Amino acid sequence: MNYILQYLLLLFLVACAVAVARTRDLLAAVIIFAAYSLIMAVLWQLLAAPDIAITEAALGAGVTTLLLVAAISKTRRQE
Repeated sequence: MNYILQYLLLLFLVACAVAVARTRDLLAAVIIFAAYSLIMAVLWQLLAAPDIAITEAALGAGVTTLLLVAAISKTRRQE
């Protein structure tokens, strides 16, 4: 059961990566990137690396998302 969840999360992770690369709206790309980081944090937790999972959740989904949204607010939203 655990392997099925890991494979599904990996599939969703690849889908998020492709969606970030293909989207033209920068704010949508940042939101998808935040989802990517949260999925990575869950995968790290499933792989028994809780310290890396907490770091990924805090920095990847938290701080980086806030910084990117602040940068987008200073510029145009569309690429």
